[in-house]
Amino acid sequence: MAEQTAPPVIRDGTPAKPDAAVVRDALGVGVAVGLSGFAFGVTSAGSGLSVLQTCVLSLLVFTGASQFALVGALAAGGNPFTAAAGAFFLGTRNAFYGLRLSQLLAVPKAVRPLAAHWVIDETTAVALAQPSRRAARIGFTVTGLTLYVLWNATTLLGALGAEAIGDTAAWGLDAAGPAVFLALLAPMLKSATERATAGIAVLLGLGLLPVLPAGVPVLAAALAAPVVLWAQGRRAAATAGRKGDSR
Repeated sequence: MAEQTAPPVIRDGTPAKPDAAVVRDALGVGVAVGLSGFAFGVTSAGSGLSVLQTCVLSLLVFTGASQFALVGALAAGGNPFTAAAGAFFLGTRNAFYGLRLSQLLAVPKAVRPLAAHWVIDETTAVALAQPSRRAARIGFTVTGLTLYVLWNATTLLGALGAEAIGDTAAWGLDAAGPAVFLALLAPMLKSATERATAGIAVLLGLGLLPVLPAGVPVLAAALAAPVVLWAQGRRAAATAGRKGDSR
C-alpha cells in the first residue's frame, strides 16, 4: 500500500484541492499583501517621487521588495543609478521563479508575457503550494489579479495621502514591504545551504550599511550565494580527498 504522505502527482483536470479553497487562499494572500501598496505609495512620495512616477513604478515594475529598495535608496540620498541597480538585482529572483513556474503552469505561449509580469514572491508561493496543475493555475491567477489591482490602487491612495501623513520614517511604513517579503521567504529556507546564504546576506547587507552608499549594500549581499557555493565545493573536495586517502 502506498504511503499516504506521498506528494500528489500533478495532473491536468484532477485537482486534489477544491477550487473554492484555492481561491480563498489566493484571495487571502492577495488582499493582505496588496494593501501594503499604500505604504509604498507613501514612502515613494516621501522620497521625492511624483504621484505619476510612483504609480508607474507599481504598474510596470510590480515587485514590492525592489520598489521599496529603489525608493529607500533614493530617500537616503543614494545615486539613482546605484539605486536602480540594487532594485534590478533584487528583482532578478523573479527570473528563477519563472523557470520553475513555466514547467508547473505550462501556460499557452500567447499569454506568457502577461503571466510573466505576475511572477513575484506571492504568486509563486501560492502556486507552488498547490497539489495539481489546475489548482496552481487558479492560485497563480487569482493571487496575481487581486494583488495587482489592490497594489496599484493603494499605491495611488498612498501617494496622494503622503502629505497628510507627514514623516513616513516616524510611522515606519517603509519597513512594511521588506517585512512582508521576509515573512514569505523565511518558511522557504529549509536546507542548511539556504539558511547559510540568507544569514551571510543579512550580515553583509547590514554590516556594510554604515560604510557604503545607499543601494550598494544590497548589491554586496548578493555575494552570499557564491561564497556559500565556494565553501560547499571546498568541503566536498576535502571530503572526497579524505575518502581517497583512506582506500
